[in-house]
Amino acid sequence: MAATGDGGGYWIANRAGQVVSCGDAASLGSVGGALARPVVGMAATSDGGGYWLVASDGGIFSFGNAHFHSSTGAMHLNRPIVGMAVTGDGGGYWLVASDGGVFTFGDAHFHGSTGAFHLNQPVVGMSPDAATGGYWLVASDGGIFAFSAPFHGSMGAVRLNRPVVGMATTSDSGGYWMVASDGGIFSFGAPFFGSAVAPAPVAPPPPSTPSCSVSMSIPNPSKNSTETANVLSNVPNAGVSVTAHYKTTTSAFGGSTTSSGSAAVSFPIGGATAGFQVNVDVNVGGASCSTSFTPV
Repeated sequence: MAATGDGGGYWIANRAGQVVSCGDAASLGSVGGALARPVVGMAATSDGGGYWLVASDGGIFSFGNAHFHSSTGAMHLNRPIVGMAVTGDGGGYWLVASDGGVFTFGDAHFHGSTGAFHLNQPVVGMSPDAATGGYWLVASDGGIFAFSAPFHGSMGAVRLNRPVVGMATTSDSGGYWMVASDGGIFSFGAPFFGSAVAPAPVAPPPPSTPSCSVSMSIPNPSKNSTETANVLSNVPNAGVSVTAHYKTTTSAFGGSTTSSGSAAVSFPIGGATAGFQVNVDVNVGGASCSTSFTPV
């Protein structure tokens, strides 16, 4: 569903692309005919004069004054599209896949994704940050991934009764809500107005234990090339140490995490021994993780 700009109405779309208008939402059309893939998301223009529908293959259907800025409908996707978000001026949009891959169109800028990382649970939605132009991704376990947007908290370290299925942000982007499949609401930096389950209030999660994961950009780099350790953690704005254990030497490199806890630390591998597995240890804010690469 999507709301009109004045909050006086909304549209509801089903998987077949049929749209119902409620309140002051204008009837602007539905998808005609059978779809190759089901509709999984919807977004509206800021003035309520149009809307977009997105299918799981990334096909975009635009109505009213919502302009078509291209799609992934003709592309091979590693994982299906699960949601979309629109830029503040409606001049572009982002699509997000269940692996956290982000696709940008129009004036929507790419600020990062989780497409190259192992996720505990799939991404189920996204929401834009009107203040910074960035965005948040949310996974079904309530994990939040912030890209050029402030991290206000998540449910990633808390056991949920039911999976998270979506999120929304406050009008000033000062916080966000997550909604679970049982109607449970989790608010971070945003007011709590109630939910569809009892008890309504949800206790804030306890402080999470520092944790991290790391992957290499190139599993089999060539000699004298540059390798990058891509780090995901729940420790924002912290120092990162990366130690590479070569056959005859050990090299250490440093960096720092962003406000979302991610970091990319690049380093030269020099004349590393071909075929020898180089173990890489990472430490960030008390958390440790490791991976490896093998030069060729």
